[in-house]
Amino acid sequence: MNSVKTYTLFTDHDVYLFKEGRHYKLYSKFGAHSAEKDGVKGIYFSVWAPNAKKVSVIGDFNNWNHKDHILYPRWDESGIWEGFIEDLTWGTLYKYAVETPRGEILEKSDPYAVSWEQNKQAASLVSTTWYEWNDIGWMESRWKKNSLEAPLSVYEIHLGSWLRNEKDPDRFLNYRDIAEKLVPYVKKMEFTHVELMPVMEYPYDPSWGYQITGFYAATSRFGSPQDLMYLIDELHKNGIGVILDWVPSHFPGDANGLHRFDGSYLYEHEDPRKGFHPDWKSYIFNYGRNEVKSFLISNAMFWLDRYHADGLRVDAVTSMLHLDYSRNKGEWEPNIYGGNVNLEAKAFLQEFNTAVYKEFGNSIMTIAEESSDFPLLTKPVHDGGVGFGMKWMMGWMHDTLDYFKEDFPNRKFHHHKLTFASMYMYNENYMMPLSHDEVVHGKASLIYKMKGDEWQQFANLRTLYVYMYTHPGAKLLFMGDEFGQTSEWDFTRSLDWHLLKYPVHKGLQELVRELNHLYKTEPAFYENQFDKSGFEWVEADDMENSVYVYLRKGKRRDDVGMVILNLAPKVMEYTIGIQTGSRWEVVLNSDDEKYSGSGVKPEILDEKYEEWKGYQKLMIIKLPPLAGVVLKQKKDKKYQLHRIKHKR
Repeated sequence: MNSVKTYTLFTDHDVYLFKEGRHYKLYSKFGAHSAEKDGVKGIYFSVWAPNAKKVSVIGDFNNWNHKDHILYPRWDESGIWEGFIEDLTWGTLYKYAVETPRGEILEKSDPYAVSWEQNKQAASLVSTTWYEWNDIGWMESRWKKNSLEAPLSVYEIHLGSWLRNEKDPDRFLNYRDIAEKLVPYVKKMEFTHVELMPVMEYPYDPSWGYQITGFYAATSRFGSPQDLMYLIDELHKNGIGVILDWVPSHFPGDANGLHRFDGSYLYEHEDPRKGFHPDWKSYIFNYGRNEVKSFLISNAMFWLDRYHADGLRVDAVTSMLHLDYSRNKGEWEPNIYGGNVNLEAKAFLQEFNTAVYKEFGNSIMTIAEESSDFPLLTKPVHDGGVGFGMKWMMGWMHDTLDYFKEDFPNRKFHHHKLTFASMYMYNENYMMPLSHDEVVHGKASLIYKMKGDEWQQFANLRTLYVYMYTHPGAKLLFMGDEFGQTSEWDFTRSLDWHLLKYPVHKGLQELVRELNHLYKTEPAFYENQFDKSGFEWVEADDMENSVYVYLRKGKRRDDVGMVILNLAPKVMEYTIGIQTGSRWEVVLNSDDEKYSGSGVKPEILDEKYEEWKGYQKLMIIKLPPLAGVVLKQKKDKKYQLHRIKHKR
């Protein structure tokens, strides 16, 4: 007997927008929602399955019987099935039994469920995203913290391995337990934001969260939706922004997931040349299908709205934009213009960026993980761009790590690996990523990528961090890299926090903390990080000495910092051209003993009014070995700025 009653949350306009691909808040319509009909409380269910012959709700309340609670198809041919079941409450486990035209019964978890059971059955859970937030101060002023003119220093975290249960390392900590440890640590280290690797529900731990089945569900590995909200709330209350990894590029073929949801290729593209990812053995969304666009953009809105996320880092954008990504000749079909750009995916990303920035303005950010030179990725959509706020600077990352792997005598032959980024660093709004991808799969930890003995390895890494934090662009550092994790990242266990009892690791951690502080407090290093006026080479070509010198400039003409990188393992006296009237003081030295350096102090030995490489004045400074030195221009009433015009 069917005990489902007719009920709807959809207006005709909702259905129209959904079918047009322009409904961006489907989470308020689809899924399981508390409702009341004729004075009786219960749960309203709705699901999109246009090719289904029949859809019913099964669960622990009816012994998973697909004959008892059959949903009604809407009259408007939208493919939406819906209905109301009395007396169901929060915590009810359920799935949809979807009968295909061929008579097969598929048991599917709810694509819009906000919580999933954490086991092989992976049933959906009738739940809520209600939470009493306490971050109003952050939310009202976060546009300042998330601005491209603000310091953006991001700590990337995998919640399952940042810290494990001390008594039982095989158990995960709850989101609330993580908050107790993580929030004060990030605040102490002075990162401005955290980026959480996917917290959406996923079945397979080795995927690290990038094979998502429950796009609207906070993974129950670490607790409830409210537990995750508590973690975000605590971060916000302590002035720390939250970026979430978002994966609209693909999904796994789990039987209870989106794959062949109603027996047809519903969410994925039917053509395997567009619909199947050969590297990840997963399925690619059909970006040309309007209802799928509504599903995905609504999902982005959901995390920004219900979870107060400050940004979304969009995974695998390169694979989305290129039809030939990881495919051989003959395995892909060109677009209508004969090119390799996935025009439907590009249009989807443009629509996604337009929608979220229209809804939230510049209080949020979208960041593309994109490794090609796809043009105009961070330019406005109305100017022909894709509309992202930032993109990962993968070229900078590869060139930098390649350079630091080189033996010292060979570095002069690779000198311009560290200058090449200045040729394109203002083409887009870049974030410099030293992410999880660089410390897994046999690539070695960052500290063991460095050349030399132990002292030289740590000196190299300290200097690399000085270079990163003073280079134009936002910063991202993966957990453990801040203290020199020696082993590759292992998602099954906690970071090696015991290393902090050793001075070299503690010193590296202290340097990262002070670099965060320097970056946050000195306008020269963040105000013009995406503007050409913020950077100037002073010495870019000294290959023989492996020395680099550059200026960083804020909006005020007297907000200027000078960075000197000595990437040779020797102390030297070095001559630098400076501006007439400028006066300098050392504010950071990565070779300082407090960072476990050798303690050689950079000293300004002399200043002369002699022309040097186009400057009217020169400065002779003592440089520590394998060190990054940061100087700040002294400010006084007599300050004047003069510069000889010269070609570099």
